Amino acid sequence: MSGDPLLQPYQLKNLTLRNRIIVTSHEPAYPEDGMPKERYRAYHVERAKGGVAMTMTAGSAAVSKDSPPVFNNLLVYKDEVVPWMKELTDAVHEQGAAIMIQLTHLGRRTRWDKEFWLPVVSPSHNREAAHRAFPKKMEDWDIERIIKDYADAAERMKAGGMDGIELQAYGHLMDQFWSPLTNDLEGPYGGSLDNRLRFTFDVLTAIRERVGPDYIVGIRYTGDEELPGGINETEGLEISKRLKDSGLIDFLNVVRGHIDTDPGLTDVIPIQGMANSPHLEFAGKIREATGFPTFHAAKIPDVATARYAIASGKVDLVGMTRAHMTDPHIVRKIVEKREDDIRPCVGANYCLDRIYQGGAAFCIHNAATGREVSMPQVIAKADSRKKVVIVGAGPAGLEAARVSAERGHEVVVFELASEPGGQIRLTAQSPRRREMMSIIDWRMSQCEKHGVTFHFDTWADAETIQEQAPDVVFIATGGLPHTEVLTEGNELVNSSWDLISGDVKPRENILIFDDAGDHAAMQAAEVAAAAGAKVEIMTPDRSFAPEVMAMNLVPYMRSLQKQDVTFTVTYRLSAVRKNGNQLVAVVGSDYGGVEKERIVDQIIVNHGTRPLDDLYFELKESSVNHGEISHDELTGGHPQTVVRNPQGTFRLFRIGDAVSARNTHAAIFDALRLAKDI
Repeated sequence: MSGDPLLQPYQLKNLTLRNRIIVTSHEPAYPEDGMPKERYRAYHVERAKGGVAMTMTAGSAAVSKDSPPVFNNLLVYKDEVVPWMKELTDAVHEQGAAIMIQLTHLGRRTRWDKEFWLPVVSPSHNREAAHRAFPKKMEDWDIERIIKDYADAAERMKAGGMDGIELQAYGHLMDQFWSPLTNDLEGPYGGSLDNRLRFTFDVLTAIRERVGPDYIVGIRYTGDEELPGGINETEGLEISKRLKDSGLIDFLNVVRGHIDTDPGLTDVIPIQGMANSPHLEFAGKIREATGFPTFHAAKIPDVATARYAIASGKVDLVGMTRAHMTDPHIVRKIVEKREDDIRPCVGANYCLDRIYQGGAAFCIHNAATGREVSMPQVIAKADSRKKVVIVGAGPAGLEAARVSAERGHEVVVFELASEPGGQIRLTAQSPRRREMMSIIDWRMSQCEKHGVTFHFDTWADAETIQEQAPDVVFIATGGLPHTEVLTEGNELVNSSWDLISGDVKPRENILIFDDAGDHAAMQAAEVAAAAGAKVEIMTPDRSFAPEVMAMNLVPYMRSLQKQDVTFTVTYRLSAVRKNGNQLVAVVGSDYGGVEKERIVDQIIVNHGTRPLDDLYFELKESSVNHGEISHDELTGGHPQTVVRNPQGTFRLFRIGDAVSARNTHAAIFDALRLAKDI
């Protein structure tokens, strides 16, 4: 048996877990019609194949009709969920992993204008800022029916083969009863701590009556809201002890903080640039105080931190949830002593930010996650060896190189710069976003292990490529900033890249016109504000930085608001003129009827990139496919078979920003779904 603390088995009641690493409850928003169908099942089975001890499904599975999902969650108030659950649990068990599910009623953390148009309910009328619904204060019959709904859902989950259930109590209805900030009921469910906990114990009692004493039931809860007037650490420890002493639960899954605002949520689930494992010591305090099985997850992205969490006795089981979105085979690689091959979570939080905007969770640099039905997590060897030539060593080019090399092909990469990385190298100049370079570093390491040949500081033209006698050519040359968006004065502005790279120094009074809404404008603003400049970010959109998304916006706002940066929405920069050593910014609006001027020292335009595609068009006519990609074959996960030129000697593919300005995930997905079939 291994001496690694992470690989030791753990006995949880009647359940033997094969190691100490779990995937905690989360909702990647893959259900179909509220059911865990093929896509959902494939996602969890892949993590089970990868060796995880237990995968916990369905963050926030809805137990009641008046707890409508705010994104695509499982609907466990429906009887039809049971056979789908059985298929899921059987498939996970076949891979040797345990599986549980999280049940909840969202309370005020949802909206009333969803499927059934039922009022949101909570123990007070206090609105949650994040979802903006004013709740109905619960009546006695609301409490009675929701207790029954929890018990009904638990019974369904047991029938569906789940090894256990977890109740959610941070930001949802259960801890809305706990917190004085969200409970102003009178009578048996409000006032004293005993009364505020009554709903939870009534739910647990009802569940036990249905599932019996041997079934595993736990709770994921906040032990400290970190809000004035809310549950503090002292009260959280008391709640923890009462939960244990009740005899109704089998484990505590500890979080710290509150999730009713974007900043609060981001502190509970930190992103890149924030401290790793910020709540681990707190979880350890609860385990020490209770002596009870304790789980915890909150930005534990690496094996070393997870190993410390177990070896130090802080927790019994450690959650590496986002890390398993990035690499579902972490445990297998630990067992095989291949920790260097683990694809690192970079904390970009593309996964969570997407679901909070109503999309499905995708990892910024593992495009197979969430697409396990059609995209491989493990690259298969090709039947025959080919020569693949790639131009560009940014994320798209390096993913094409990695996948092609793992297929067994001879791979040659040309890069004009002296180092790999493309736009990610620029992004990572921000101290807060340095973790992004791991996207590049990991791919370089994998490429080197598989014998990829790199030519840096090399301008590759059509002759250079054809001299290689390739079978396949990928053009991954990226793009350059596009700033020519004005009716006058385009030559007077700089790009966001100019400021971020340091090629242009910030002046005293800066206007940043952001017509792309992505990270580049916000990073440029941080550079300028840190240098002492007066900064205004202007956008024609009705909100700023929409592509950055909610949780990623939090660190920017904390930084920029302290620097007194001004944010102006719904105005468009239309022209720029010189005025001595200064500039006149002419400002209008898409809404019409507005034109005004302001004097500034410097204007930065952020308007995405335009492709560097000259080489692609030089090669196009010589290629078999004239660069054409069959969308049916691409989206169906099939090899490309287009033939436009039977005399051509190579297939030609253009990927990433060499096609159009998109993002890192899109660039990597382009590369994966083409290279996997070469």
